[in-house]
Amino acid sequence: MIFTASQIAGILEGDVEGNPEIAVHKLSKIEEGEEGSLTFLANPKYTSYIYTTKASVTIVNRDFVPEHKLTTTLIKVDDAYTSFSKLLEYYNQVKNNKVGIESPVFLSDTAKYGADFYLGAFAYVGSNVKIGNNVKIYPNAYIGDNVVIGDNAVIFAGAKIYSETVIGKNCVLHSGVVVGADGFGFTPNENMEYSKIPQTGNVILEDDVEVGAGTTIDRATLGSTILRKGVKLDNQIQIAHNVEIGEHTVIAAQTGVAGSTKIGKYCKIGGQVGIVGHITIGDYVKIQAQSGIGRSVLDNETLQGSPALSYGDFNKSYVHFKNLPKIINRIEDIEKKN
Repeated sequence: MIFTASQIAGILEGDVEGNPEIAVHKLSKIEEGEEGSLTFLANPKYTSYIYTTKASVTIVNRDFVPEHKLTTTLIKVDDAYTSFSKLLEYYNQVKNNKVGIESPVFLSDTAKYGADFYLGAFAYVGSNVKIGNNVKIYPNAYIGDNVVIGDNAVIFAGAKIYSETVIGKNCVLHSGVVVGADGFGFTPNENMEYSKIPQTGNVILEDDVEVGAGTTIDRATLGSTILRKGVKLDNQIQIAHNVEIGEHTVIAAQTGVAGSTKIGKYCKIGGQVGIVGHITIGDYVKIQAQSGIGRSVLDNETLQGSPALSYGDFNKSYVHFKNLPKIINRIEDIEKKN
C-alpha cells in the first residue's frame, strides 16, 4: 500500500511541512528510517535522529521546531504518539480488509452471516452459527455449532471455538486460541479412579475482548465462563471453568487461573502468576509477575511473591532475606560469646 504525505495528513488531521506528494509504503523506527518509509517522533530522547533519518515522512508534535536542516517531510499533529497509533490501526484495517468466502471451506446451510464477511480456506463453520457484519475468520479456524460472533470480530488462523460460545463485538482471537474446551472436572471413586464430570456450560466473551495466541479458555461446568468487556489476555494463558474476569482487566503471558475464581475490573496481572480456584480478587488489584495467589484479595491491593504478600511487605522481607547469611553469622557469634 502506498500513501502520500497529504493523504496521511488527511487521515490524521495534520499539516504537511515539506513535499505533500512524497509517497511512503512502509513504517519504520526513526533511527532506522529508510527512503519510502514513515516514522514518528514523540520522545524527546530521539530528537537527534530526525536530522539524520532517511525516512521520507515523519509525524511530529505541532510545537516541534527544527534546529537544523531536515530531509524528511513533516506531518504536524496534536499528539505524534497517538496519531501514529491511529495510523497503525488504520493500516491494519486496510491490510486485513478481506471479504468473501474462499474454497474449500465447510459452511453449514444453517449458519447465518452478515455483510462484508470473510471466511478463509479450510475453515469450518458448524450448524446454527450466527455471525455479525464485517467478521473475518482466517484459514483453518473451527467454529462449532450454535456459536454467536458479533460485528467486527476477527478470528485468526487455527483458532478453535467450541460449541455454544458467545463472542461479542470487536473481539480479536489470535492463532491457536481454544475457547470452550472442557473444564478440568473429574471425580475420584473408592479405587482412586477418575470419572469425568460433564462440562455443560459455555464461554462468553463480551465486547472488545482480545485473546492472545495459544491461550485457552474452558467452558463452565454449569453456567458460563465470562470475560467482561475490554478484557485483554496475553499469549499462553489458561482460564479455567467458571472463571469470571471483570471489565478492562489485563493479564500477561503464562498466567493460570483455576476454576470458579472471580477477578474484578481494571486489574493488572503480570506474567506467570498462579491463582487458585474459588477465591475472589477485587477491583483495581495489581499482581506482580510470578506471584502465587492462594487467598481472596481486597480492592486496590498490590501483591508480590509466592505465596503472595502485600507489595510493601514483600520488599521489606526481601531486604532481610538477602541479609540472612550475615544475620545468621551475627547470631552464631553472639551464641559463641555466651
